[in-house]
Amino acid sequence: MTALHLNPLFARLESAERVLVAGAGGGFDVYAGLPLALSLRHQGKEVHLANLAFSSIEGLPLDSWLAPDVAVVTPDSAPHQTYFPERTLAQWLALHHLPSTVHALARVGVQPLRAAYRALVEHYAIDAVVLVDGGTDILMRGDESGLGTPEEDLTSVAALAGLEVPERLVASIGFGVDTYHGVSHGLVLENIAALERDGAYLGAFSVPRATREGAAFLDAVAHARSRTPEFPSIVNGSIAAAVEGSFGDVQFTSRTRGSELFVNPLMGIYFVFELEGVARRCLYLDRIEDTHLIRQVGSRIEAFRDELPRQRPARRIPH
Repeated sequence: MTALHLNPLFARLESAERVLVAGAGGGFDVYAGLPLALSLRHQGKEVHLANLAFSSIEGLPLDSWLAPDVAVVTPDSAPHQTYFPERTLAQWLALHHLPSTVHALARVGVQPLRAAYRALVEHYAIDAVVLVDGGTDILMRGDESGLGTPEEDLTSVAALAGLEVPERLVASIGFGVDTYHGVSHGLVLENIAALERDGAYLGAFSVPRATREGAAFLDAVAHARSRTPEFPSIVNGSIAAAVEGSFGDVQFTSRTRGSELFVNPLMGIYFVFELEGVARRCLYLDRIEDTHLIRQVGSRIEAFRDELPRQRPARRIPH
């Protein structure tokens, strides 16, 4: 049991020496873990970054691969690719004279992704993993009316649930952003309450822009937007807008034209959980355990939902 004045996540990681901060859902998810990674580095810990990659990593040179399905991305990787969040982050890190390697994990099923994580854990002697979701759909257990985009998030959870690492945590930031993908945040709150009852919810904390980590996050998101203007991150753009104090229907990209966004202060808060608890609550995790391809994950989730007698309807947050 920790004290109220201590940050719940960093209290759990106090004895960790080598931490892997990994984006769970692909795209720019690793950026959602950047404030945590920077804070851990400021505390003197060795921190490594990884991300489930939506970018094309198959064509990277042979010497870029740490293991099957794990590519080592540097600021100079694949200069011809326009969309490459891992390289863009590596370039930002280099600009700030920080270790500038980001590991790109192939978008595969549970079994090969677990092997990829195992290779990372063993290579760097990792003693703690923080799996970060930009959004809240990683907390959906499977019977909700809308799941968002769960395939990559829960593949990552399942992969890490089968590994022996002293500390495994899930951090979710961006509360409200998944409304864009049909998630009911009333159900998100219900799920967090259930995780609290299970003893798996570790608490929450914000990322103020007045902190050096908050300011660095804003700078990294702005840098990514300038480098990839055709593919701005809706999630991290929304979180950054919230951290800056924006509110309501803040439109910063044409990708959201026609949708009403609800940028709000809760988007800048990390909700932290034990990964094992999140894994236990997922109703279909056993069904995706033996998958090798990401499309198998999607079809298994779809089959599970087809068998449900009913789905939990969306819950309105009173106002």
